[in-house]
Order: sequence, then structure tokens, then C-alpha cells
Amino acid sequence: MKRRLVAAAAALCLLTLVLAACTSSSSGAAKGKGSSTPSAALGGAFGAIPAPAAGAQHAGVITWAEPPNTAPTWILPLYTSAADSVSDTDEFSFYMWRPLYWFSNGVEPTETPSMSLAYDPVWSDNDTVATIRMRANYTWSDGTPVSSADVVFTMDEIKAAIAESAANWGPYSQGSGIPDEVASVAAPNASTVVITMKASVNPGWFLDDMLAFVDLMPAHAWAKASANGPLLNYAIAANAKKIYNFLAAASGSLSTYATNPLWKVVDGPYTLTKFTASTGAFTLTPNPSYGGPHAKTVSTFEAIPYTSDTAEFDAVRSGSVDVGYLPVDDIKQVPLVKAEGYNVFGYPGYFFNYVAYNFADKGADFNNIIAQLYVRQALAHLEDEQGYIDAFMGGAGGQAYGPVPKYPASPYTPSDATNDPYPFSVPDAIALLKSHGWTVNPGSADVCTSAGTGQGECGAGIPAGTKLAFNLVYSTSPAFIEQECTALASEAANAGIDIHLQSSNYNYIITYYDNPTSTGVPYINKWAAEDFGGYVDSTYPTTQGIFNTGGAENEGSYSDPTANSLINSSVTSGNPVAVKAEASFLTLNQPGLFQPDNDWVSVWKTNLSAPEAIWAATTQYYIDAEYMYFTG
Repeated sequence: MKRRLVAAAAALCLLTLVLAACTSSSSGAAKGKGSSTPSAALGGAFGAIPAPAAGAQHAGVITWAEPPNTAPTWILPLYTSAADSVSDTDEFSFYMWRPLYWFSNGVEPTETPSMSLAYDPVWSDNDTVATIRMRANYTWSDGTPVSSADVVFTMDEIKAAIAESAANWGPYSQGSGIPDEVASVAAPNASTVVITMKASVNPGWFLDDMLAFVDLMPAHAWAKASANGPLLNYAIAANAKKIYNFLAAASGSLSTYATNPLWKVVDGPYTLTKFTASTGAFTLTPNPSYGGPHAKTVSTFEAIPYTSDTAEFDAVRSGSVDVGYLPVDDIKQVPLVKAEGYNVFGYPGYFFNYVAYNFADKGADFNNIIAQLYVRQALAHLEDEQGYIDAFMGGAGGQAYGPVPKYPASPYTPSDATNDPYPFSVPDAIALLKSHGWTVNPGSADVCTSAGTGQGECGAGIPAGTKLAFNLVYSTSPAFIEQECTALASEAANAGIDIHLQSSNYNYIITYYDNPTSTGVPYINKWAAEDFGGYVDSTYPTTQGIFNTGGAENEGSYSDPTANSLINSSVTSGNPVAVKAEASFLTLNQPGLFQPDNDWVSVWKTNLSAPEAIWAATTQYYIDAEYMYFTG
């Protein structure tokens, strides 16, 4: 369920739609679409959001700056792994087809019920049966009600897609969730869906991280194997396969996106009327049949692609785009942007950046060194998160001390994630090392002089004379990754920890310095630590797959029995907030060195207005244009 993240302001090309939600809200942030909660109440905010404009509202054409390398490449709302990105989901397909549950609420990763197609599940039989009731106000653009049949159809097509290839549905995790843990999906009537599981699951996890990924498709219009063919019984696996292949083939034909009749049947606020395959430019016009909340009169939405951040910023400076962003390298240009007639607001995304440790690297006994919690605690004490935010991010960032960041606030944020358990202190790092058998040599390399496993000794597998030195491979883009790693190495040297920095790039790191992958195996002893960026948190932020033993994305082979138990409880226990215990343990146990999160800084014309939560949501990669309106 996790996706790697390039830790940059323009990272959205790799972000997935898992930026959301449970069913309650927990901070002073905007509480729902249409809220007028002052944005100044948001801790971690960069800039502010004005209150919605009063007076006359009118529609027009909203132009939006489409960031570089984010052209949509997939339209079918059953996303392949390759297409499971913001550019294909939040900022394209979501305009036309809505997920069963809408999990974005301003900056918060919480649900907005009025934008969900169904009421929250009611669980029974020891959390093995979920009964879902559909909302009555949503219809397809041809007038057909969105119904339980659409849920069954979509679930059958997900199953058919995965039967052909696990890569055909991005959220799929073998043996977990949909469809592997689902025994049956039934529609006893048009407004009710009953999902029966093979075994008990955690209701919070299944809602937030599974059902949130079910983007409904119209059974009455798409259950066919050819453009003019008859409707097929999709409950028959062979038919479901034919249907999927037909729809997937149509989704692969980018040049027909705006003309194919399939894509005209929508339940979202917009219909695609223009698409340029070569650039990714597209135009959306309002769907008059949309049953969800929106502005009094909905505007046309036009996406304008840019080939670089520089080109996008030039458009902002010239005032030629209504909604855009401020590149991280241009944070100091806020006064200029405001002078051009824009509002500015930034907020961290729901993700974590970190330095991954390689617990399997046997070079210089690093595997045994990093296995010691006190070593990881000492390294955490050497990181100045607020200093990084101020110096390298222009103040546009937020602290993150574990896998759940301090900002945005989540119902699953543990208390030790909001206050640094290992505050920046070189003396504290030195004290930890000295108390565990190391002779500290600032400016050189510390040496283990008290080998053994007893109190005051270095720990298992660390021979006397071992030096505290290792390499850290980092991505050179964005620039603040290199800056953070350089600062860390400098502070580490003051504590006698010799960190050898090696520059690389994102693609190389995740290909070769990733222990679970076949290409990573020959390199397992060639890296001690790496910094490629991080991971997007799922709404229910379990780290299943990342920090559990044998996880498919556990690049550094971290393994801890307590972590395994807590992660398992997060997805199987009946405790809806079990993941808080998981996050709390990992924050203290430091399976990697967690780093601050950068902001996405949005800009928009001052003559364009919307509820505050809508502008806040743009920092989480949701562009809810149906709420926006022109003033004056």
C-alpha cells in the first residue's frame, strides 16, 4: 500500500491517492469542505488562507498549472501500479469518477462524508462482515443512480485485473485486503452492499486503506467486452476478464480520451472535453448531473502543462495562471508572488522522509552496530530538524520524528510523534556512546574499547577496536536532501561518528540499494545508509511492507519482533486505532533516521475564492475545482 516519494515540492508525480482518512477529525484545522475555520489555526502552516469571499459569485475558466512530468497517462478508475499516482488520480480521474469514500479534509487526512458515495460500513460477526449503505444523491451523468451494483462490478473487475497481473491494481498487496481477504461481495438491494471477509480485519484499516481505493465504475455502461457489444454477467470470471481487457485497452488509447463514449459516463463534477496526449493538457467541463457539493455555478477547468518549475514560476510571475505552486527553490519570492495578485499557502504532506539504515550490511560490522538502539538514538540526537526547515526549506516544512509526521494532524498521531523524543543535542549523542563502551574522538572516528553485551559495553557482535564509521548514499535532487545529509555528517563528526557521503540519484538508489529486490542483493554490503526521499503514509498509517520483517519495501532489512506484532495488530485487531501503538514504537525505535517534511506551497489568484478547506487541500494534491468561484 506504500509508495516511494521523492522528497521535493514537485514530488506529486510519485504521490499516491492514499493521503487520507478516518472518520473523525482531531485538530484545529478546517473540519470539512465549506468550513470557515481560520487557516491561522493550522500548526505548521506557511502563509495563510483568506476567508471565502462574500457577495456575487460567477463561473469562468479556471487555469491550473500542471507540474512538469505529471501528464496523465491512464483514465480508467482502476489504476495500475504505474498509474497509481496523483497525476492520474487526484488531479485527473477523480474529477470524473469518485472513490467510494472521499478521504481529504483540508490538510487533514480525514474523511469528508458529504463527498463519499456511501455511508461508513457497519461491521458485524467479529469484524468479518461489512454492510455498506449507498448515498441516494449521487447519479451517473446519464441519470442512472450510483448503486450497489456498481460496487460489486468494480470489486469483480479489480479481482479480474489482479488475476492477470498483480500490477494491474496499484493498491494490491498479495494476501492482504482486497481482493485476497474478501470471501464475497453481494448486493441484496440497490442501496446495500455486503462484504464478507475470510477472517477478521481491523475495521479502521479496511475502511481507510482498502475501501478508499475502490473508485466506482458504471456497471450499466461498462460491463461489456466491445464498444457496441452486449452487457455481460461480470460475476462470471471469464466475462470479467474480457471486460477488464476491453476497458484497459481503451485506457491505453490516450488520443481518444476526450472522444470515447465510455469516458462520458461519470459520477464526478466534471466531464473531459479536451485532452492533448503529447503534452497532457486537458479541459474539463461541469457535469450538470453531479450530486455532490459544489459552488453555486461550477467553472470550466483547464490544465496547462509546464516543462519545468522555472517555466511554471514564470507563468505565476506574469499572472497568466489562476492556480499554481511556488517551487521550493523560489520560497524567498513570496513577496513578489503576492505583488502579482496571488495568495500563498503551504503545508507538509502526509508522508515521511528518512535515512534508511541497512541492518544487513556486514561491512565493518555495521549490521551489529546499527542493531544497537543507543546508536540509532545517538544519530537521532544529531539531527536538527527545525534548523533544516529554516535553512534548507525556507521555513516551508514540518517536523516528523517517526513514520507519522507531526503535521498534518491525524487521529493516528501518537504523542511521541508531536514532541521530539531525541531532540538535537551533540552532547547527548556523545553521552550515549560513552556510556556504551565507545571512546569518543571528535573529528575522527569513535572506537569500541569495551566490547561485550553487558552494561556499559558496545553490544553483541561489535569487537574491540571497531570504528564508528559508515557510508551514506544520498540523492542529489532535490537540493535539500544533500544539504540535510551534509549537515548530519558535520554534526556527527563532532560526536566522532565518521559518515562518508556518496552522491547518487533516486532511480539508482531504489534499484540497487534495496535489499528485497533481486538487483539489490549484490549491493547488500555496499551501503550502510541511504536517503532517496521517503514514503507517503496511507490514511491508516500502518508501515506494513516497509518495517515488518520481509516486507516488500523494507529496503534495509529492519527486523524487530515487537514491530512485527504491532504491525500485524494494525491490520487484524478490532482496535480501530491500533496503528497508534505501531507508530509510537517505531518513533522510539528509530528503524531509520526520520527527517522533516517539505511543504507543497500553493498559489492562487486573489479574485478566485473557495472555502478555506479547499485551498488547504491543494497542499495535499487535491484540486477540488468544483468549489472554486470567481469574484468581482
